[in-house]
This record gives sequence, C-alpha cells and structure tokens, in this order.
Amino acid sequence: MRKTVIGILAHVDAGKTTLSEAMLYTAGELRAMGRVDHGDAFLDNFALERERGITIFSKEAVFSLPGLEVTLLDTPGHVDFSPEMERTLDVLDAAILVISATAGVQSHTETVWRLLRRHGIPTFLFVNKCDLPAPSRAELLEECRKKLDPGCADLSAPDEEIAVGDERLLEKYLERGSLPEESLRKAVREGRIFPVRFGAALRLLGVEEFLKELEKFAPATPEREAFAARVFKISYENDLRLTHLKVTGGVLRVRDVIKGRGFEEKITQLRRYSGAKFRTVEEARPGDVVAAAGLSRTTPGLGLGAEDDGEEATLEPVLACRVGLPAGIDPHDAVRDFRRLEEEEPALRVEWNERLRELRVHLMGKVQQEVVARLVSDRFGYAVTFDRGSILYRETIRKPAEGVGHFEPLRHYAEVHLLLEPGARGSGFTVSTACREDDLDGNWQRLILTHLLEKTHLGVLTGAPVTDLHVTLMSGRAHLKHTEGGDFREAVYRAVRQGLMKAESILLEPWYAYRIELPQDKVGRLLSDLERMGAEFDPPETEGEEASVTGRAPVETMRDYGETLAAYTRGRGRMTVETAGFFPARDQEKIVRESGYSPEADVANTPDSVFCSHGAGVVVKWSEVEKYMHLPSIFRKEKKPEEQAKEVVRAFSAARYVAALKQDEELLRIFERTYGPVKRDREKVMRPAETAREAAFRASPVPGGPTWLLVDGYNIIFAWDELAALAKENLEHARSVFIDRMRNFQGFLSSPVIVVFDAYKVKGNPGSVERCGDLAVVYTKEAETADMYIEKVTRELGKRHKVRVATSDGLEQIIILSHGAMRLPASEFHDEVTAAEEAIRELIKKGETI
Repeated sequence: MRKTVIGILAHVDAGKTTLSEAMLYTAGELRAMGRVDHGDAFLDNFALERERGITIFSKEAVFSLPGLEVTLLDTPGHVDFSPEMERTLDVLDAAILVISATAGVQSHTETVWRLLRRHGIPTFLFVNKCDLPAPSRAELLEECRKKLDPGCADLSAPDEEIAVGDERLLEKYLERGSLPEESLRKAVREGRIFPVRFGAALRLLGVEEFLKELEKFAPATPEREAFAARVFKISYENDLRLTHLKVTGGVLRVRDVIKGRGFEEKITQLRRYSGAKFRTVEEARPGDVVAAAGLSRTTPGLGLGAEDDGEEATLEPVLACRVGLPAGIDPHDAVRDFRRLEEEEPALRVEWNERLRELRVHLMGKVQQEVVARLVSDRFGYAVTFDRGSILYRETIRKPAEGVGHFEPLRHYAEVHLLLEPGARGSGFTVSTACREDDLDGNWQRLILTHLLEKTHLGVLTGAPVTDLHVTLMSGRAHLKHTEGGDFREAVYRAVRQGLMKAESILLEPWYAYRIELPQDKVGRLLSDLERMGAEFDPPETEGEEASVTGRAPVETMRDYGETLAAYTRGRGRMTVETAGFFPARDQEKIVRESGYSPEADVANTPDSVFCSHGAGVVVKWSEVEKYMHLPSIFRKEKKPEEQAKEVVRAFSAARYVAALKQDEELLRIFERTYGPVKRDREKVMRPAETAREAAFRASPVPGGPTWLLVDGYNIIFAWDELAALAKENLEHARSVFIDRMRNFQGFLSSPVIVVFDAYKVKGNPGSVERCGDLAVVYTKEAETADMYIEKVTRELGKRHKVRVATSDGLEQIIILSHGAMRLPASEFHDEVTAAEEAIRELIKKGETI
C-alpha cells in the first residue's frame, strides 16, 4: 500500500481540528467525532489545548483509504505557535490548507501559503464553514486565485475551467478537448494545480469527496534503498525523550545504531502514535512517522542517514522576556528545565546571563507566554512570570562594503576578502562565491562558505543578528604548509565583522501584520490610534454595523493594543496579528544609544586581524587592516608595490620551513630503504610545495582539525640549556618551569599540546594524565617509556589529524616519520617557543589580548 504524510494547516478558528476529526471519522478511524468546543477532540489531547480550544503541539493520526495509508500531522493554527507548524513542513508529502468561508483568505493564510510554496509541497484547499452566511463559492474561489495562486481549481468544475489555471494543462485540453486524469494528477503533484473543495466539516459536508481527491491525487513518499530519515519534533513523556521523525528511505529497526554529527546512539524503542495512543513497532519504512527512544542529541530539522537537513526556520520570535522565578528555586535548576523545553521548542532560545543571574527566553507573544508558564507549572512544579519583554531587533547594511579578515599567528595562515551587500527584504543571511579556483582551492572555498553559515553573525549597532545580507567570497589565500581549517574560521569571522564596521548599518525592528474587527462607530478612535502608533493601514471595510481594518504596525507600539481595543469596544473588538518581517527602526539613534553596545569591546566578535611580525602574531585594528593585507582590495585591480614586496618577504621567511619538509622527505626515503616502505601514503603527508596542498585537502580520508603537538618532556628539558642547568639543581623545579612555558605556548597556539614524561621505572605505576589548563601532561605507566607512548599516540592520531613531535632523539624522529607525523627538532622547537613568549610579552605591554 502506498504511504503518504499530509499536514493540515490553517489560520486560527478556520476549523482545522474539526476537519481532522471529520476525516478520521469518515475514514473509519473514529467511532464518534469529537468537538473542539466540547473539549473532546481526538487530536487536541493535552489539557491546555482542550481548555483553550486551540492546537498548541503538532500531533500525528493515521488512517487508511483504499490503496493509501495517510499519516496526518495536525499543526497549530495560532500565530504564537507558528514555528511548531513550520517545522512539520520538512516531512510532508502534501498539505491541506483550511480556509474559513466566513473569513476568507487571512494574512496568516498567505504566510502559510508562502511557506508551502517555498518547500514545494503539493497543496489541497478545503474551504470550511460553507453552511454559514458567506460569499459565494465563485467569489471564494476567485479570492483564492487572486491572493494565493491562479492554479487554485475546483476539480468538480468542467475541464476547461480547471485547465485555465495552468498553461501546460490548457495546451493539453486544447489538443484533446479534455483533461486526462494522469495529466491532472501530475499537475497537482508538481504544484501547478491546487484542488479546492468546499464543505462544512462539522456537518461532514464535502469531507468524503475531499478524501477521494486525496486518494486520487496525493503523492506517496518516494522510496530509496539507503536508510534516510528527518527529525521534525522532540517531546518528552515523563523523562523519556522521544525523537519524532519520518523515514524517507531504507528501514529503521529497533536496536539500530544511528550515527549523526557528534553522536552514535542506539534506538531502544519505536512508537507509532495516533492521537494520544501509540503502539510499539519493530521497524519503520518510507512514509512511516515514528517516535524513537534512545536518541539524546537529535534536533528538529536534522537529517539522519542519507537525508539532508531541513530548511532553516523563517518564523522567529519577536520578544525576549526575562523569566521571574519564585523564591527558593535555584536559577541553575530553572535553566536546566527551560533547556528541556527548548529542545521541544527551539525558538525559545534560552539565554542565561551568569553575571546578572538573569534567565531570558524568546517568545512570539502573550499566548505563548501563558502556555510556557503553564508547562513549567505542570511539569516542574513551580510558577514563573515574564516581564513585558524587549524587542528583538535585527541589523543590515545600506550599501555594499568589503570585509577583510587575516589570521596569521605563528605557523598559521589565512586571508579572506568578502563582499557584503544588502539583500532583499526577508532573504535572511545568504552566501555565494565569485572566487576562481585558480586563486583559491575549491575545498577551501567550500570550507569558507560553511564557516559563514555556521554562526549567527552580530551587527555593530546593538549586537543584534544581521539579516537581509548577502555575502560573496571574492578572494582568499592559504599557505601551502601552515594553513589549517580553523584558520579560515578565524579569518571569515573577522572579515564579516570588519566589513560591518566599515559599512553603513541599519537597525531593523519587527512589524506585525494585523486585522482589527470592531463596531463602525469606533473606527475613528482606531484610526487615530493607528496614526499615533506609526502604523500603516488600508481603508476600512464595512459590513452591516461592523468594520475591519488591515495593515502593518511596529511590534513595539502594537503589542499591547489588544487590551486597549477590548476596553473601548467593551469586548466587541477583535485583533489578530502575525509577524510581517523586519523594517527600518523609527528611532535608530535612540535605540542604539540606549542599548549601550560597543562593537569593539565585544571580544567574542572581534573585527581585528592577526598578522605575523618578527616571528610572532600581532593584532591589527580593523581600521588598519587594509594597510597590511596581502591580497588587493576587491575594489582595486592591481597590488601596490609595497604589498608585492611584503609577499616576497613572507615567501623568503617560509623557505626555512619548506627546506625542513624536504629534509623530512629525504629521511623518510632512508627509513624505507632500511626498513621497507611505510603503509601510509607518504605523498599525502610529505609532498612539499603545491602537491602538499593537494595531498592534504584532495585525498580521502583527509586528516583534519587542529595540528596536535606531542612533546618528549625530559628529552626537551635536557636539550635546552637553560632547563638543563635547572635540572642539575632540581629536576622537579625544571619540570614545573617547563610545564608553565608549555601552558603559555599552548594558549598562544590554541592547538592541542601533550607533554609526555617518563615514569616507567616507578613500581606499580598505572600512568596518569593531568590537565594544566588546556595543556595535557602525561606520566607513562610502568615499563612504558615516553618514546613508546609517543609512537603509539602518533600512530593513532596520525590517522585523523596532522601531528608534530618535538624531540631531540634522532631515532625517534625517524620512527615518527613512518607514522605520517612531522618531526620538530629540539632547537627549532626552542625557537618557536621563544618567539611565542616574546610575542606574548609585546601584547601584554600594549595591553592587547592574545
């Protein structure tokens, strides 16, 4: 039997849950229909939903039609819970959009429609409540065509009327004089025709015919061999964490091990829910929606197996509210509880400020505030309050700007030039590349684009996230030997920030799209209030004694207007709102001033770059970067002579390092002549100059991440004159001094360093690892020398990472070469450490951070 997953979506009060009940009843899954107003709806099974008469959480129900098994996902209709609705779109094969005949196409209906089109989901429309006084079917169909899509069609109409909604169907109709069912089915599944059915769910009018249309035209989940699934929801049943997912390929079985980014966990149970009830199953196949137990690291939108991750969310909260906790509740316990709620509702964005001991969450509006407070009370047993909330701003730029980021501490290198341009309203943060692969290898370019998208970049006015910004990679440079992946991360972050510092930034504030219905004699008061709030509005529409006004207004001025409206209309006025996007703030200077944000003091988002001078990294202020950058500006075609001279100097300074690599390759040849060829492809490890980059970044698998440094502790102590002299008097003191120097060196490098000391002569010694800050100090176990430990660790680390070993032992240097590591003689290591210490002292003198 074919399987399909269909979501049902609507504006609040359109009758979505009632239609769900009617479909389940007509399909034979329910013996009797529940009602929202009676509090016994099958899918509104949470007490809070039944009390309020609204859907808050998305839920599943399963029913069968002849030849088609349908998993129905019921989603929230209230705007405060739109993110929950949006997350289900990633797993839908088709969607049902419910429209109230009495209210017509609402602003939220149009928002949902845009999301459905963005995801390319075939959509069926059900115009509900046609048994009540409402416009004619022809008028309602024309409204759908005008506000949603010309392809909206009543499939019970003559073929000619259906065909006019799509050019290809019209051609087919003109050719044959009729519409083949297969052509119509294809048009529906490709999103060119959108069937419209009129009815009244509460009275079961049109429901049976609607189900027949679904059976005939709804697409099934396509099957593929490899396992694939996508997560759309996280929930908790008592303390059991459940991952709700749709299987899109292969088979998922109980006890299967699921591998994801940073986790590998076993499925312990699979549940198929229908309403509040579930049954356990041993396996799930494409088209099945199941709740899996045993996964602790999954998140909504995550793709598993061969499945890609879902789309980024577009509907986001507009308020940040401080949480008030009752006396006796430990704030850290509250943070833990809210983190659990955040797993279920990622849009909450829980923030804890340790310095202020303040807990804040992001919310859509007052209804969500009340729901979250109730959830905390029901689940965790204490009452919370929320303040009025502060507005969540965004930032963008007015004109294009170049951003330059350079990261070059000792033995690291990366430079990036980005073009920052204003994007279309609502486009978010987008990236592309215009850099030639002849100038920068494609692997580096893909890594740069990944780094651009992995972080929420903050603006420089108030520290709010940037949006409606397009970033293009224009040029970049990597060093043949010194560049690591993390170097480009640093350069990219600094380039974005430096570009924002130079650009003309604009502060954006969120606006609501609203619809207000009220008595005609109160329209004058309303229009006066809207003018005062800085709102935009269309001319009032009247019907009998009632009037309605639609428009847009800033969230800051309109968010509490519902209470004012209820007061002066004595409860007869009604207002519905939804987020309409971000627009330039009306009083930017005042908001920026009151925020107190200083972009240069935000050390976690620095615009400054790091250049190499006299063997050490030096911080260069963002405003001075253009004087030192190695590549020309993207707005300038040719390099200045002094820049060309700088590149010559840098090439000369790298000569010693390249010579050392060539010497290593010669040593490896000697090793192979003596002991036989090594197993690892030396071409991927030792090739100098251009081929080294190919080996490091084109071969598969590729050692990645930071370069690990292993240090033979006592060997280096006795190889360095100043430490050897200390060791003659007191070995323990010499070791302590050496560890302190290694801690500073590690902090300067920001790469893993392991110092190994012999302890093999100590009877019964099991060995130990001590953490000195971020430095690892290893004391070997009985009968294990430092050489043996380093060789063992190098062999394992070398499979996944780049490794250097600092030692003066010539034989050990030869052996570690066979494991794919790079040797670092004691004298050269001394030079590196000394240069780093000098750089640290200079930075401290200047009052700069490392």
